[in-house]
Amino acid sequence: MIETPCVKICTVDARQGFCLGCGRTIDEIARWAEMSAAKRSRIMNELPERRMAQGVTKMTAAMG
Repeated sequence: MIETPCVKICTVDARQGFCLGCGRTIDEIARWAEMSAAKRSRIMNELPERRMAQGVTKMTAAMG
C-alpha cells in the first residue's frame, strides 16, 4: 500500500493552490500513485511547512 497524507478533506484553496486537508497540489494528488517513493517522501516532508503557510498547524485543524 502507498503511504498518503490524504485526510479525506479534498478542498483546494484556489489562491494558494494547495489542498486544505493534506497540503498537496492538484497535480501531486493526481500523480501520487505514479510517483517514486522518494518523490512522495520529499513532498510529505514539505507538507508541514505548506500547512503552516496556509495557517493550518495540523491536518485535522482544517476539519473545523
